Amino acid sequence: MELSPPERIAIAGFAATISGMKVAMTRDKAETLALDALAYLAADADAFGRFADLSGLDPKSAAARAGEPDFLASVLDFLLTDEVLLACFCDDASIDPRQVHLARHLLSGP
Repeated sequence: MELSPPERIAIAGFAATISGMKVAMTRDKAETLALDALAYLAADADAFGRFADLSGLDPKSAAARAGEPDFLASVLDFLLTDEVLLACFCDDASIDPRQVHLARHLLSGP
């Protein structure tokens, strides 16, 4: 599937062109974004409750796993399943939602 130039993601460098601006996503940036997303969820009892129900983790267990890339990817997966929650997080963090997709891809890689 061919993507249009503004949507093209250069997988080798984990960079994307978003609204005419090239955005690079490093592993450190991806982890930071996922930790920010986890903090955002933790501040919203309803959202964290849904995440906890799906993941089977309580707040203490989630905090203990916060350094694990697979867990951080699951946080972003959860965020990406709820468009309203994703939009609110991205608005709060002043980021483009496509950055969440890039971070998720990078964290789930080899």
